[in-house]
Amino acid sequence: MQLIRGLHNLTRFRAQFSEGCVLTIGNFDGIHLGHSRVLQEVSKKARQLRLPSVVMVFEPLPIEYFAPDKAPVRLMNLREKLQAFNSTHIDYVLCVHFNEQFANLTAEAFVEQILVDAFAVKHLVVGDDFRFGKERRGNFTFLQETGKTFGFTVTDMPTYCIDNERVSSTRIRTELEKPDLAGVERLMGAPFGFSGRVIHGQKLGRTIGFPTLNLNPKRMQMPVQGVFAVEVDGIADTSWPGVANIGLRPTVDGIRPSIEVHLFDWQQDLYGRHIVVKLRHFIRPEMKFDGIEQLRVQIEKDAAQARQFFEEYYLNAQQIDVLESNA
Repeated sequence: MQLIRGLHNLTRFRAQFSEGCVLTIGNFDGIHLGHSRVLQEVSKKARQLRLPSVVMVFEPLPIEYFAPDKAPVRLMNLREKLQAFNSTHIDYVLCVHFNEQFANLTAEAFVEQILVDAFAVKHLVVGDDFRFGKERRGNFTFLQETGKTFGFTVTDMPTYCIDNERVSSTRIRTELEKPDLAGVERLMGAPFGFSGRVIHGQKLGRTIGFPTLNLNPKRMQMPVQGVFAVEVDGIADTSWPGVANIGLRPTVDGIRPSIEVHLFDWQQDLYGRHIVVKLRHFIRPEMKFDGIEQLRVQIEKDAAQARQFFEEYYLNAQQIDVLESNA
């Protein structure tokens, strides 16, 4: 997967798109199973037509531009989203700067200037609720009609449902508020988590016997807060268990979201490493304690609860493996 940063950089890729491409457009926040179906359709059609596959996303998201006070919390920051795309068969991701000029493009101008002139699109895959252009006047029917003029076709992807309910980023946020991590995993097809580089923190944890990995989630709001049993990828051959606090750290007057992970039975220095923190089990909400000693006692309880969870979790996984191998 190759990233194209901004429409102005498309001129460097004219050769790659000289014969056209297969394109989809959207926010893709969370990359859930509904998104996965769209991406699979784009890749499949691109292989059939022997053309590159492209995803167009936006920074900021349109709702963040038009109504920042009403914008929902993001499930993924841009880096996490790009990492998710990188694990698919998509060839290119175009990240468009959503600004006043772009927001004022009419549906007609969007088709002619971007889909046709910039990409020479041969096939477009969109969701059944897709809207675009100034005042959101463009839709699937409009694309079908203009496609006849400019020589491209359109696939309208039906809504993907689980338990007779649409899979969406909004539904995932609702499940995270509970938090129902198993429900979120069913919607996303993978555990919910965060990724980032391990940075230097206040090093308070090591003074009370619980050294932590500190991550800056690079967001002002978090889609979930609290203490969780977690698994960390990117540090060993297999996922490594631990316990994490996700939130503002009120006991030490934190003001920005942070992720602090205590790894069980781990000694190595990991500063600078990129890791993935997967949420496996909710332990408790984040809370403020009267002092560091009270915090230390609670962390001991949290760690013990997380260890107990993983003992049962790994035992169940082994039993399932045995049953499947004997089937």
